[in-house]
Amino acid sequence: MAGDEAALAALFERHRPRLRRLVRLRLDRRLRGRLDASDVLQEAFIDLVRRLPEYGRAPHLPFFLWLRLELGHRLAKIHRMHLGAAMRDADLEVSLFGGGLPAASTDILADRLAGQFTSIGERAIRAETRAKVRAALEAMEPADREVLAMRHFEELANAEAALVLQISEAASSKRYVRALRRLREALRGVPGLFD
Repeated sequence: MAGDEAALAALFERHRPRLRRLVRLRLDRRLRGRLDASDVLQEAFIDLVRRLPEYGRAPHLPFFLWLRLELGHRLAKIHRMHLGAAMRDADLEVSLFGGGLPAASTDILADRLAGQFTSIGERAIRAETRAKVRAALEAMEPADREVLAMRHFEELANAEAALVLQISEAASSKRYVRALRRLREALRGVPGLFD
């Protein structure tokens, strides 16, 4: 069993950067002052050690997607434990498409997209851009937001996203392209965003 834990630790370390991005994307803003990604990853690793024999007997997902799923369960527990009744807020719903992960919030996605694509340094213009990106994301279907989050910020390959969404790779690819097109159309008039 010690060898299994060592192998798990090595694989976990190999995937740590992707898992850290997932935590940053899906950890509720209200918890960021109390917890950081390393705390969440440490707790998730303990869960993984406990669940490894079960996964080893019947691996139902590729290894990284299993790590992602188990990390999602840990994030959901953390949200329930720290936020309690506040979890009933619609913004904190658990995603139907993330395999039990808390949904990526439109605030976090808007921050990342506005920060990633804008080269404008002025705070007022950036805040306005962020607000427009957030409104465009909120107008999208939750599945479209999820596929964007999975592909761009979690860096899941199309095949991985298809497994998580439980659809074919072709359908996953079409959903992704459609989501990008809708976002681009909604943000067409935002200066500097797609230059």
